Amino acid sequence: MIHQLQPSSYRTSFLRRRFRSHYRLAAGFLDAIPLINIGLLLFLFFMANSPFVLQPGIIVNLPASPFNSGVPYGSMVVTVSQEGMIFFRDERVSMDGLSEALAREVQERPESTLLLEADGRVFNDTLVQVYNAAVSAGIEKVVLATRVSSSGGGGP
Repeated sequence: MIHQLQPSSYRTSFLRRRFRSHYRLAAGFLDAIPLINIGLLLFLFFMANSPFVLQPGIIVNLPASPFNSGVPYGSMVVTVSQEGMIFFRDERVSMDGLSEALAREVQERPESTLLLEADGRVFNDTLVQVYNAAVSAGIEKVVLATRVSSSGGGGP
């Protein structure tokens, strides 16, 4: 007996009719998923590098000023809370401890600038004591941190 050869298209169409898949792939969504992933990664990257990221630590309500100037990167930061507590390098220090810590820091970096972040309700006497401790330690430039006031204005 001679077997008739059937074309391959006939055989595959027969199998397709007999074994139909119950699952179908969504054709349009596969191309959008990598783009969504890239978009979310970029969003997370920019949020992590955003200046709006909260810094852990003490809540300080800086005084407002329409004029503000920049501070060099790597400046020393002294924070004075509303209660008059003084923090240097994220550690609470006394006024005497601040003088010693600033003197040690000036020996390592003589051209340093001190950024003084003081709450707007801190007594002037406390600010003068911190300023005197900085000057006696050998710091030549002390900058008072302020926030930009809503009235606008710009710095020099």
